[in-house]
Amino acid sequence: MASLTKLKHEFSNASDFLVALGDQKRQAIIIALLDDKVVHQGLQVTDLIGVTGLSRPAVSHHLKILREAKLVDYHRSGTKNFYYLTHQTTEIDKLQTLLGHVKEIMTCNQQK
Repeated sequence: MASLTKLKHEFSNASDFLVALGDQKRQAIIIALLDDKVVHQGLQVTDLIGVTGLSRPAVSHHLKILREAKLVDYHRSGTKNFYYLTHQTTEIDKLQTLLGHVKEIMTCNQQK
């Protein structure tokens, strides 16, 4: 039972990150930012409009969610913002731990 309580806590901690990953438009933004050609320089909202087919405010909203999930950050060059994937893997590490614990419990339950 203690492992299930721990799992519930881990799910709660990963909730925002899972929500950020769960949207197809945000996935498209992440994939665009993973492109080798843009990893170091980043992309502007106008570039991401083309990738997602969304309006400027909608892209900005998705970027805000990705920034809050610590997946995306930006740098300013003059009056332009360039968005890029952060190098922080803390949230990804938490998700890997969570999934490892889920797998462990499932495997234990299957063997019973």
